Amino acid sequence: MILEGVGRRYTPRGPWVLREVGLDLPAGTLTRVTGTNGTGKSTLLRVIAGIDAPSAGRVSARPARTAYVPERFPAALPLTATGYLVHLARIQGLDGRTARARAGEWLDRFGASAYGNTPLAALSKGTSQKVAVAQALLAGPDLLVLDEAWTGLDTAARAELDRAVRERVAAGARVVFVDHDPARLEGEADAEYRVSAGRVHRTDRTVPATGPGAPVANGTRVGISVETTDTAAGTRIRIAASGGTGLPEGLPGSPACAVRGPRLVATVGADHSDTLLRALLDAGWHIEQLTAEATTEGAPL
Repeated sequence: MILEGVGRRYTPRGPWVLREVGLDLPAGTLTRVTGTNGTGKSTLLRVIAGIDAPSAGRVSARPARTAYVPERFPAALPLTATGYLVHLARIQGLDGRTARARAGEWLDRFGASAYGNTPLAALSKGTSQKVAVAQALLAGPDLLVLDEAWTGLDTAARAELDRAVRERVAAGARVVFVDHDPARLEGEADAEYRVSAGRVHRTDRTVPATGPGAPVANGTRVGISVETTDTAAGTRIRIAASGGTGLPEGLPGSPACAVRGPRLVATVGADHSDTLLRALLDAGWHIEQLTAEATTEGAPL
């Protein structure tokens, strides 16, 4: 699969979110995408998955069987978890019996088999994320695109998704992923690309696949938003999270924190945003949403 000179913008005369992107995604490889929040990583993944069409350039040799896990899962659909998975498996070409068997298998692997008959709207955020990941793996995709797919999963489910990624790569699939945790599948990516100001560059931290690569503070369970300010690029990022039980001590960047009702808001310099996210993840927070209040070019994410 090849991207040649790919650009993406959301209106005919709008700013370019991606520019002159060239990527080669061979079969049987794992590719990591990194970059500062709000630079176009999600847009790149949507173009790779075929969710968004490029505004310039072309994408060739995309596999017919492609799966995508977005940042946000549409959990309000009027279906049960099993019904939703079976429905998507049938769309992907599986017969009814196989579809139901695969749905049960993946729910079980992610520790969600007890929720098969639960309506999607009644699922917790963590269980909804397990369903979102399961739907992408049902039919053994040849291209698997994961946009923060580990966010919201418990420790066991995260490890299971790691295993599923390795299985797909071993089966000859292309897997492309974004994750805030720098230790996620560390040392296993065949290539790593960084998105910066809409352009994509291969980094030096790429190695062949060689194998697998904090305490929670006491406190009241609350939602948290962390706003990071990138003074160089003029970008303010809001990171919404939930599920933690207080903040760990010594947060990187010494963020300024303020309680606003049930939410905790912290502000930190952009140079500390990645390490702050890692600290929150290690402390049991589930990152739910990233939104840019402004970008250097005013482009949507």
